[in-house]
Amino acid sequence: MDNSLLIEKIRNKFDGVSPKAYVRSFGCQLNTSDGEKIKGLLGEMGCSFTNDEKEADIIILNTCAVRENAEDRVFGIVGSMKKLKELKPSLIMGISGCMTAQSHIAEKIKKSYPQIDFVMGTSAINSLPQLLSDCLDGKSFSADISEYDDFSETAPQIRESTFKASVPIMFGCDNFCTYCIVPYVRGRERSRKPDDIISEVRQLVNDGYKEIMLLGQNVNSYGNDLGGEMSFPQLLRKLNEIDGDFIIRFMSSHPKDASKELIDTIFECEKVAKHLHLPVQSGSNDVLDRMNRRYTAEKYLETVDYIRSKDSGFSLTTDLIVGFPNESDEDFEATLDIIKRVKYDNIYSFIYSKRSGTVAAEMEDFTDEKTKGQRMRRLLEIQREITTESYRRFVGRTMRVLADGVSSKREGYLTGKSNEFIIVEFEGDSSLIGQFVDVEITDSMNWAIRGKIKAKK
Repeated sequence: MDNSLLIEKIRNKFDGVSPKAYVRSFGCQLNTSDGEKIKGLLGEMGCSFTNDEKEADIIILNTCAVRENAEDRVFGIVGSMKKLKELKPSLIMGISGCMTAQSHIAEKIKKSYPQIDFVMGTSAINSLPQLLSDCLDGKSFSADISEYDDFSETAPQIRESTFKASVPIMFGCDNFCTYCIVPYVRGRERSRKPDDIISEVRQLVNDGYKEIMLLGQNVNSYGNDLGGEMSFPQLLRKLNEIDGDFIIRFMSSHPKDASKELIDTIFECEKVAKHLHLPVQSGSNDVLDRMNRRYTAEKYLETVDYIRSKDSGFSLTTDLIVGFPNESDEDFEATLDIIKRVKYDNIYSFIYSKRSGTVAAEMEDFTDEKTKGQRMRRLLEIQREITTESYRRFVGRTMRVLADGVSSKREGYLTGKSNEFIIVEFEGDSSLIGQFVDVEITDSMNWAIRGKIKAKK
């Protein structure tokens, strides 16, 4: 719709004063990126922003649906915000994101939460101006949860950082892991056009961004739907050719698509981070089969061995699910075996929680919660020992670190991430935030490494 007409409507609604918008994103980095686009559109419509929902004239909750407790949390927040609407009847409230992509959730919101004025699906961000216009015209409830393929390319973006940028390169997923709701709320895999991605990254680098994080539910399957136009390794090589001082990261990868070509590309491209997040989920072939992961532990380890043959200290991280339905003691021991074998620098582990709408939610599960909790504690204890030992390899090295914040643990210290995606703590002034610094590593801990800035000669 005509943006000027909408701006005039907004001004009339709020007596000529710029309305304050409150946007809160839950969940993954893709959601955060979507939230930045929602803010961009609101800014284009003349809105300012607030971090206090009590001050807001427009509230948008950008939601996650990976776990049911994430949905329950949002519904709790929505319920508590009913009072805000009573105190300020002019308040416009909307819900976007993965939750609303489910038609039954959108219907539930319409029926049970009258304080909500609109819902917007994951690929309907460009519909926001029209949805707001409907609200301003007095429509009691509007919704757009359709699946679009334009990827909001035209949406402006207000980024949360001035030196780190997330760039979605594809949306959706074709894997249908039995525990995952993503294919049902984000749709099937759709890759952005290579030229659009390259253009966006080049502009970000020109604007001074130092870290580019490429995003996708299964980022290394990028291009499978482009008819051979460009693969993910080819895209990485193109981005690596862009002039500038920056680092390229990406997540999340699926082991079945972690090809030798991809690994070779990581090693051969100087701007691509020397780190790979490779979610294994379980070390048991029986569990992997029931998860529909489409690889075996042996196949996964072949990939790890190829990486280690190039660099024995290459940084690997992973995701693990403990207590998948009917995980036996033997299944769990297989998971422990794989973390001992691979020696990950870090793991992101979760106790399985049932997600309605997925195949795994219908599986019988005879393993009690106490056992799952004990397994998780044991896994974390072993990984803590592995990380402590693994991080010692960095002591004595000089590592290039992007300073990204003030340390919450030590006054006068900063933290940042190394090329290997390791947290580095070092003494320094906040003026260094957003810059690359060389840090000589002097000490290792079980959560980070510590060092001092190397003096320039």
